[in-house]
Amino acid sequence: MGLPVTRRRLISALFFASAISGIAGACSAQPASRTVDPQEGAVRAVVEAYLHGLKFNDVPSLRTAFWPDAKLLFVNKNGSLGQLSQEDWYKMFAGSAGKEEEGDLRISSVDITDNAASVKVIETYPKSIYVDYLNLLRLNGKWIVVNKIYTSRPR
Repeated sequence: MGLPVTRRRLISALFFASAISGIAGACSAQPASRTVDPQEGAVRAVVEAYLHGLKFNDVPSLRTAFWPDAKLLFVNKNGSLGQLSQEDWYKMFAGSAGKEEEGDLRISSVDITDNAASVKVIETYPKSIYVDYLNLLRLNGKWIVVNKIYTSRPR
């Protein structure tokens, strides 16, 4: 005939509690632990030199971060491709050399695969926001920015 009613209720309650506990555990599970790439610190150091160069209009810092033939690419106001060489870009800093810029410059994300890396940087200035995507390669054991694309908008 089966189990008495109280025992059935107890088994049902235990089964229900076990199911809820499993669901709750799955929902609150911690993300898998992230293995830190030993190269991430080296990539971040190069990008920090770049950010220092921007913050203090410091061309020597920028030169340490960028491959000499790296291009800076962006979309012109008319929708066409804009491009700056390193030397043309550095000339833009001449009048403000050493002057600290107001703003918050930070690394938003770092993605590394073997000898290639991509870093997203967000620069928030009083009147504008820039988002840079830096592509780096590890050449002869040293990370260097080989390409930069960016966009900006008024704040």
